[in-house]
Parts: sequence; C-alpha cells; structure tokens
Amino acid sequence: MRNYIKLSILLLFLMESCAAQTFRILDKPVVFDAERKKLSVEYLAKRHGIVQDSAYINPKMIVLHWTAIPTIEGTYDAFKPSLLPSSRAGIAGASALNVSSQFLIDRDGTIFRLLPDTAFARHVIGLNYCAIGVENVGSENAPLTKAQLKANEQLVRYLKKKYDIQYLIGHYEYNLFRSTPLWKETDSTYQTAKTDPGIGFMKKIRKRTADLKLKGAP
Repeated sequence: MRNYIKLSILLLFLMESCAAQTFRILDKPVVFDAERKKLSVEYLAKRHGIVQDSAYINPKMIVLHWTAIPTIEGTYDAFKPSLLPSSRAGIAGASALNVSSQFLIDRDGTIFRLLPDTAFARHVIGLNYCAIGVENVGSENAPLTKAQLKANEQLVRYLKKKYDIQYLIGHYEYNLFRSTPLWKETDSTYQTAKTDPGIGFMKKIRKRTADLKLKGAP
C-alpha cells in the first residue's frame, strides 16, 4: 500500500512537471545586424510610408504562415541572412531586405524565436509594420500538424497577453485588408498570391482561441 501511494505521488509529480513544460520558446536568432536594421527602417519608409529611427513595430496583429520549405534547418538558413537571396527575384524589386518572421514552429510543435517579438520582419505585404509573423514548417503537401496547432494556440495566447493584439489572420487573407486603414503599402500593384497556412488550419486555430475575441480579416 505504501509503495502504491509513493508511485501515485511520483506519477502526479511527473504529470504536473510535463504540463508545466508544455510551453516554452527557444531562441534561435537570425542575423539582426546593422545592415538588416538599416534595410528594415528603409522598408518601413519606402513601402509603408512610416518614418522612424529604429526597426521595431507596435504589434496589433498575428499572421500565421507555412514555410513551403520541408525542414526547420532549411527554413532557418533561408531566413538567416540580412539580404534577400537571388532566388527571390520576384520580390527583390520591393527591397533587398530578406524575408523572415519573429517566430518559427517545427513539425513537432517546438517554438523558436528568430527575432525579438517587436523587431521588424518582412513577412506580409502591407501589414509588416503592425504584424508579428509565425512561420510553421509545412506546405500544401505537408499540412500543419496537431502539435503545431497546439503550439500556435499557446503562442497566440502568450502574445495576446503581452501586447495589444487585435487581429489573428492567415497569410492568405492579407489582401482583404487593402480597403482598411491598417493597410500601408505605397505600391498598389505589389501583391503575391498566398494559400498559407491553409483554410482548415485557420478554422481550427480560431475555434481554439475564440475566447480571446480576436478579429479576423474584414
């Protein structure tokens, strides 16, 4: 009987410990040097019409993405440099600043912070200046996982608690903001077609975070 009680206590302790460790963010910073900061400040001015001295944002929105790159290592390598690679010629005309996001979530739900929460990142046309980006390793052929769904929910709740977040959208919805005051893109012809992170995934994450009363696309 005594051994049974000890075992029960041990199991309870282990369960509580696991529950306490289910949410954590691992820092895996991309390059955020003087060049990236300079290009970010220039992007804010040229593309968003916002003149400021530092490469930081006042977040009002979270934008969820998928990477279309199959691995965490490949995604990190793509985001790490300050300069856009030659393979992204289609968007190079807008800026030489490399794309990135503040957060990246692996297939197993591990959350990585690539940039400080409020550092400027180029990840969504017209809305970068107010949006925190969350990239998820996945694609059309590799839909996001249950572990990623849970991690996204935890991260959204964490960010909502820290900042005045009012919107939660999928990348594919960004164009719907063109007729709103939030939209700030100086070139009306600059746009790309997006499907990430999938309509089904957005329905699930919105259901799980309904209590936060975050707005979607107009």
